[in-house]
Amino acid sequence: MLELAILGFLAGGALPGHELRRRVSQLTGYTRPVSDGSLYPAINRLTKAGLLERRADPGAGPARYVLSLTGAGRTELLKRLRKPADHEITDFTRFFTILAFLSHLPEVSEQHAVLRRRLAFLEEPASFFYDGDRPLRAEEVADPYRRGMLLTARAISSAERAWLHAVLDGDEPTKSTSFPLDEPAS
Repeated sequence: MLELAILGFLAGGALPGHELRRRVSQLTGYTRPVSDGSLYPAINRLTKAGLLERRADPGAGPARYVLSLTGAGRTELLKRLRKPADHEITDFTRFFTILAFLSHLPEVSEQHAVLRRRLAFLEEPASFFYDGDRPLRAEEVADPYRRGMLLTARAISSAERAWLHAVLDGDEPTKSTSFPLDEPAS
């Protein structure tokens, strides 16, 4: 998901390395912190693959550079957004990374195809705890902390399903154009 975040942020325009790091860190939050030891090797892999271009930033001093997306990088971003892996659909944090850049897909129908995959996953019965193959509901769990996990997950899943239905049913407006990603959430 780190590579997707790098490609996604650079799709909005060229950025210096430190600004890209800040944006990726803000997106992934405290649950998946981004270290220099993971970010810069990912940038190097993407550059070697021809997906990013690195050029010196003369106004910022020595060893400072600006990164931009190449045509091949934009193609790769769109490919990853169109066909996320199953684990990217089922993992909450990974899916949020997909959502952060889904507006880069040019067709609303492509965006909705990804959202329908997530909705199908959320509508399958699931739990953190099972009795054999049967998922346990919060009301069936005696441990208050495990029950809290299940109740919290139920509330999040319910809210997300409601939002997905609103978008897919046309009640929530969608755009097929990209928007600035550095504005604060409201």
